[in-house]
Amino acid sequence: MLTFEHVHFYYKKGQPIIEDMSFTIGDGEFVSIVGANGCGKSTVAKLIDGLLTPTTGRIKLEQLDTSRPEDLHRIHEQIGYVFQNPEDQFITTTVMDEIIFGMENIRVPKEEMQDRVIHALSAVQMLDYAGAMPHQLSGGQKQRIAIAAIIAMRPQIIIFDEATSMLDPHGREQVLSIMRDLHRKGKTIIHITHHMEEALCADRILLIHQGKLVYDGDPLRFFETVPVSDYQLEPPFTVRVHRMLRSSVPLSADWKEMIRSQWSISSMM
Repeated sequence: MLTFEHVHFYYKKGQPIIEDMSFTIGDGEFVSIVGANGCGKSTVAKLIDGLLTPTTGRIKLEQLDTSRPEDLHRIHEQIGYVFQNPEDQFITTTVMDEIIFGMENIRVPKEEMQDRVIHALSAVQMLDYAGAMPHQLSGGQKQRIAIAAIIAMRPQIIIFDEATSMLDPHGREQVLSIMRDLHRKGKTIIHITHHMEEALCADRILLIHQGKLVYDGDPLRFFETVPVSDYQLEPPFTVRVHRMLRSSVPLSADWKEMIRSQWSISSMM
C-alpha cells in the first residue's frame, strides 16, 4: 500500500508545487493521475518513487518511508518508473544489455537474468529485438523496451509518467494494452496522463489542479460530475457522445455499455 500523508513540496519557499496532498493507493489498483500540464502530476510521480523528498509530510510504501535514505533502495526495487521519453532511460547499446543493466542495479542473481529477459521482452512483444540497438528503434518500440526493462526488475508498482505522449495512436494503444495486461496480472499501475481517453482504463482517477488534489474517485462519477474543461482537459469521445444522447438514455445507464449498444445499432442501419 502506498500512502501520501499531508504532503507538501516546493523548490522555493512561498511557491508550492504540491500542497497538503493525502491519498492511499492499494495493492493491485489501476489509478490515473490527471490534470493540465504544469499542475504537479510528474512531481507526484517523482515523490512516489523517492526521486524527490517531501518538504513536509510523509510518503510510505508499506513501512518504508521515502524520507529515510536507508529505505530508498528497497523502494526503488518495488517501484518501476517509465518516463515520457524512453531515451532518458537508455544507458547501454543493445536491448539485451539495457534490460540486464536494470537487473544488475538491484542485484538480481546472474542465473535468473536470462529467463527474466525472455519473459520481459515477450510481455511487450519485442523478443526478436534483443540484439537491436535502442536508438535504431521506432518511438513505440523504444517505449516498449523501456517497459520491458522495468518488467524484468519485477516491481509491484509501475508508474507510467506521460509514457504515451510522444507516440502515434498505434504506439499509444500498444503501451495501454501492456498496462492493462500488467494490471490483470496483479501489478499496481499508476498512469500519469492528460489524455482523458487513456484515463478510461483506470479503476480510479485522481485529479490534480495547481498542486492540490481536487478529485479522488470512480471514473464514471468523474466524467458525470467534474467539468473537465475547467481544468484544461478534453472529455473523451465516448463521454461527448453520451452527453449528446443523454436525452434518450436513462442517466443511470452504464455509459460504456450505452455507447457499445448505440454503436451496434448504428452499424446495422
